[in-house]
Amino acid sequence: MDELEKYKKLLEDKIHKMFRKDSTGHDLYHLNRVYNLALHLQEKEGGDRLVIGISAFLHDVHRIMEKETGKFCPPKDSLPIISKLLEEVSFPKEKIDNVLHCIEFHEEYNFSKEGKTVSDIETLILQDTDNLDAIGAIGIGRTFTFGGSHNVPMWIPERPFDREYFDESKKDSSTLHHFHSKLIKLKDNMNTETGKKMAQARHEYMLGFIKQFISEWKGEV
Repeated sequence: MDELEKYKKLLEDKIHKMFRKDSTGHDLYHLNRVYNLALHLQEKEGGDRLVIGISAFLHDVHRIMEKETGKFCPPKDSLPIISKLLEEVSFPKEKIDNVLHCIEFHEEYNFSKEGKTVSDIETLILQDTDNLDAIGAIGIGRTFTFGGSHNVPMWIPERPFDREYFDESKKDSSTLHHFHSKLIKLKDNMNTETGKKMAQARHEYMLGFIKQFISEWKGEV
């Protein structure tokens, strides 16, 4: 068992207890998919494997905080909890700040008003892997799961797709609106060459789904 596997195993029981009841698509399966994707990108793109892997495994603690409070919670608000978790498993002290940095900035988008502010490969890989799991077949399933858990309708066709900037703190008026305000923009938001290549097929699959969805909604097919 290498160093990364050791710390992931030490954290698993704590994370499983936190995420076992999630019904928004930010569940244990999502954490493990992002973890595996992150290690794949790290092999191709470089960066600190330990920081990238643990950041990927812990990146969505703020989503559990949102579910508990019913209020929007940015990743930054989860950092004290994550820091405590890392200290409890005796994670290398010199790398804790790097993990916290990745998690704090992993939800930056070039189509938000603030844009992107980070350039370190570890955070860029975490951004890419989290975004890869938000598109394609899995992304479609997760998006409708999230919408259903928050009472968001599938589509309100009379409302235009008119959000100029994406804002994570504001929910879209329908699930299909979320595809337009965020998901179809993620392909051009990718940072790494590996991430860009992987995003292309998922993006095209998603566009095909949206076209089919609208056709069926209108009773055309």
